[in-house]
Amino acid sequence: MHYTYVLKSKKRWQFYIGYCEDFEKRLKSHNDGRVPSTRFRKPFDLVYYEVSFNKEDAIKREKYLKTTYGHRYIRNRLRHYLEQSS
Repeated sequence: MHYTYVLKSKKRWQFYIGYCEDFEKRLKSHNDGRVPSTRFRKPFDLVYYEVSFNKEDAIKREKYLKTTYGHRYIRNRLRHYLEQSS
């Protein structure tokens, strides 16, 4: 299985969107500071993920979620969560 995921930084109010095959290992890497692009924004909470059965679909979904329309989709999808956490 392949995962497309959205993490929310507890330190800064930012999202990180990524793709992986082993989600638990990847989340631990983010929170341990072993991922250079997120090292200074840790720790993270998982706020959204999707499962795909092939790699190409997961990568396409990750690229979409990183677009303006994808950000809008995530914000609409997480509207109630974001309102409660503000």
